[in-house]
Amino acid sequence: MEKETQDKIAELQISENVIQNILIQKQTLQSQILETSNALKELKTTKEKPYKIIGNIMIASDKKDLEKDLNEKKEILNLKIKNLEKQEDKLKEKSQKLQQEILKKIKK
Repeated sequence: MEKETQDKIAELQISENVIQNILIQKQTLQSQILETSNALKELKTTKEKPYKIIGNIMIASDKKDLEKDLNEKKEILNLKIKNLEKQEDKLKEKSQKLQQEILKKIKK
């Protein structure tokens, strides 16, 4: 097999590994969004004084401030996911092109 083809195969494997890492990161962020959404839901229904965990301690917080913080966190997480999805799409495109190039070389 030609050196160029071997290089493309190696590049394809790297791309596939990066895509896999992106999927793991997306899954982690989606889990954090779910946790944040559940916290917001609980915050809306609770009659008790809410607390915010900072490091190893819990601090009493204003309900509106805590809700604002959670909504901001959720927005940031969604932006991160969108960014990862853009990266994933670009890498998938690149991987498909590499696969086609490799198949053409191998068929020759």
